[in-house]
Amino acid sequence: MLLRRCCTAVLKMERFEGSAEVNIFFVDNAQIAKLNDQFRHIDAPTDVLSFPLGDNGVYDINPETGAKMLGDIVISAERAYKQSQDYNHSFQREMAYLTAHSMLHLLGYDHVDGGLQSVRMREKEEHVMTLLGLPENTNYARTHI
Repeated sequence: MLLRRCCTAVLKMERFEGSAEVNIFFVDNAQIAKLNDQFRHIDAPTDVLSFPLGDNGVYDINPETGAKMLGDIVISAERAYKQSQDYNHSFQREMAYLTAHSMLHLLGYDHVDGGLQSVRMREKEEHVMTLLGLPENTNYARTHI
């Protein structure tokens, strides 16, 4: 339910219109490392991967539900657990944070080049965490791996 609430919070914050469909998969470090290598050519595990289906706000529609298909989120639960310990917050907060982060990617946000878009993305992630009652209790300058 927490991750569903997180997805809904991001969609509301972004004033997304209509219903949306998102698939969330939970894997271990070995599985996400294979995906990271296959799709990003980075031979290492990561915490979360996003596979957007839309482009510039245009999404395919699921003919059975009428929902816009945003894409897939793949989270390494193993990595999320380790990061929750490293950042000294709950596993639930880490999972919600990774989901919010990935939802923003599905909606077209990017942070790869840093700069203002990276800062705005971070602000939006923390806004969602606050809405969910999971505010940051560690350093604001967290880096995404």
